[in-house]
Amino acid sequence: MENIIKKLHEDKVTFVNLQFTDILGTLKEVTIPASKIEDCLRYGTWFDGSSIEGFARIHESDLYLKPDISTYAIIPWLSNGEEKTARFICDIYKPDGNPFEADPRQILKKALSEAQELGYQFMLGPEVEFFLFTKDGDNIKPLDNRGYFDLSGEFAQQIMRDIAKNLEYFGIDVEATHHEVAIGQFEVDFRYGDALTTADRLLTLRSTVKAIAQRYNLIASFMPKPILGINGSGMHVHQSLYDFKAKRNAFYDENDKYNLSKLAYSFIAGQLKHIKEICAVLCPTVNSYKRLVAGYEAPVYISWARINRSALIRIPKWFEEKKESARIELRCPDPAANPYLAFALMLSAGLSGVKSNLVPPEPVEEDLYHFDDVKLKEFNIETLPSSLLEAIQYFKSSELSKKTFGDVLFRRYIRIKEREWNEFKIQVTKWELEQYLDI
Repeated sequence: MENIIKKLHEDKVTFVNLQFTDILGTLKEVTIPASKIEDCLRYGTWFDGSSIEGFARIHESDLYLKPDISTYAIIPWLSNGEEKTARFICDIYKPDGNPFEADPRQILKKALSEAQELGYQFMLGPEVEFFLFTKDGDNIKPLDNRGYFDLSGEFAQQIMRDIAKNLEYFGIDVEATHHEVAIGQFEVDFRYGDALTTADRLLTLRSTVKAIAQRYNLIASFMPKPILGINGSGMHVHQSLYDFKAKRNAFYDENDKYNLSKLAYSFIAGQLKHIKEICAVLCPTVNSYKRLVAGYEAPVYISWARINRSALIRIPKWFEEKKESARIELRCPDPAANPYLAFALMLSAGLSGVKSNLVPPEPVEEDLYHFDDVKLKEFNIETLPSSLLEAIQYFKSSELSKKTFGDVLFRRYIRIKEREWNEFKIQVTKWELEQYLDI
């Protein structure tokens, strides 16, 4: 503790933002003067949990935050030479000192401890897509008209470089930024890491992109499908398990045609088996299912392959001498997901396959978008849920999800998502007016 307090003094920190997420993954924060940080690190900082989505009820509202000192960073856009604002990402505790059951970060930690008991560390690398919009009054439009890997205009390049530079202040090693398929759509990729660190970094990336966009009078959106008729934003997640005992990537096998180990195949089988049950968390909004339709590079079919980008799980290529790069890529999650909860369920699903020695079906390397219903049935290929309502129904019946979340968070997540669906289904849209007004 003394070292981090000394670091705050050396960095001339005057305020500290204590950050955490609600159940939906929205970043929240409490700001304290730097002079109060010693008490905060020792005892925690109280806050009212009853006002946070899905947290405590009124009569059990007192909760407190304890900073994870490994997440310390200076927030560059809130700092100058003489006065700086720092942040810590926090865990949430109850008055009795026990972890709060509905804290998403604690849920991921619990899932990771199960992997650790089996001798593994869960490693991840997400590809995060988002849109940048200009705004004119109530109207928004994409920042540019470019396409996949196109040379961005000078303005867009400046913004993306600014985003990458600011992410470095948080210790996030950006490996690449580029223009995505849709107009006004971009992607940021950062270095592979352990699941908890990656989830923290993903939250930091989202807040950084939004903050930098605001400085340029733009709107950054991680909405899965903001524009009709073009690709939506996904968050493909590369995954592997690291074997502590053998000190190597547990997914690699040089003798296999895909260079995957038996454990990796079982992990794939577990995720394929449970994907419908966990889709309500990986693709968590009404809007998510407007992205998950055939024809827009979004995975719809529950299958796996190496070269087939229409498959749900893909096996990326890696350089032969880089055995540590062996991994699988789950392609259905989107950037609206709470990363702590999404990663926890992805791990639980994969480990269920490992513990049961499941074997996945044969890979399908053909373009599944060209399969008709007869051929899909022939290959025994099912599809992801087509709506949030359908996804909720699968989630409600999932023992794996209930075990991973715990009873409290499981029930609260269902309640929040059912309320979201009920609010959506009573809306009267512009499309409906155009179709039915003359009836």
